[in-house]
Amino acid sequence: MNQIPSDLNSPEALALLRRVADALERIAPSPLAGTDLSAADAFVWLAQGRRLSPVPKVNRVDMALLRGIDRVRDTLADNTGRFARGLPANNALLWGARGMGKSSLVKAVHAEINRGRPPEALPLKLIEIHREDIESLPDLMTLVRPDPHRFIVFCDDLSFDADDTSYKSLKAVLEGGIEGRPDNVLFYATSNRRHLLPRDMMENERSTAINPGEAVEEKVSLSDRFGLWLGFHKCSQDEYLDMVFGYVDHLGLKADRDAIRAEALEWATTRGARSGRTAWQFIQELAGRLGQAI
Repeated sequence: MNQIPSDLNSPEALALLRRVADALERIAPSPLAGTDLSAADAFVWLAQGRRLSPVPKVNRVDMALLRGIDRVRDTLADNTGRFARGLPANNALLWGARGMGKSSLVKAVHAEINRGRPPEALPLKLIEIHREDIESLPDLMTLVRPDPHRFIVFCDDLSFDADDTSYKSLKAVLEGGIEGRPDNVLFYATSNRRHLLPRDMMENERSTAINPGEAVEEKVSLSDRFGLWLGFHKCSQDEYLDMVFGYVDHLGLKADRDAIRAEALEWATTRGARSGRTAWQFIQELAGRLGQAI
C-alpha cells in the first residue's frame, strides 16, 4: 500500500489523491438521470443506468376483452381511478392462477383511466420495475417524488426466495421507511403466491423456530402492506369459451362457431389448462390459419 507523503502539496501526494478520487468516482452511484415524462405514458425503470426508458407502444389488451374477471377488474379500476383523481387509494397485489390476466389487467386499467381523464388533467404514468431491480426502488422514488404526475409502479411476477433480502426495500417503500411511499405513487404487483413466498420455505421457518409465529411474521407482513388483494382463479369451460369468442368477435374472425368451439376445447385439453393466455394462444393459431392479421 502506498504511504501518504508528508508533504501534501508534493507531486507524489497530488498523484495519490487523484488516484483516490478516481477510484471513489468509479464506485459511487451515478446521478439520477433526468427523464422527459411527456415522451410516453409508460416507462421501464433501468436500475443500472438509474433512469426511466419510455415505452411508446405498450403491449396491452383492451379491457373489454378481459373476460371472467369482472369483480377484480372493477375493483382495480375503481382504486386506480380514485388515485388518478388525487383521492386515497391502496397498493394492490394481484395473485393467483397463471395466465388469467393479472398483468394484462394492470396495463388495461392504466389505459382506460387515461382514456377517460379530463383534458386538463395530467396523464397517469405507468412504470414497470423488474423483479431483480426491487432493491433500487428508493432511487426510483427519489426520482418521481417531486414530479407533478401520478405514478403506478408495477412489478410483474413478484416473489422472493429463502435467501432473498430485497423484500426489505419493498417493505420500506410501501409503508415502513422514514419517508414512506410518495403521495403520487401506488405500487401494483402480480404474483402466483398470495404471500409472495414459497410455502415450503414458510413451513421450514415454522418447524425450526423457537417461536414459529414470529419466525415468518416479518416476511409474511410484506403482503399485508398491500391494502388490496385481488385473487385470480382458474376459469371454467364456459368462461374459457367466452374469452375465445370474445376475441373471435372483436377481431372479426370468420369461421364456423361449432368448429371453433371444438378446436378451442381440444387446444385447452392438450395444454392441460384453461386460461385467458390459453385462449389468446388459440386465437393466434386460428387467425394464422385463416390468413388474418391481428
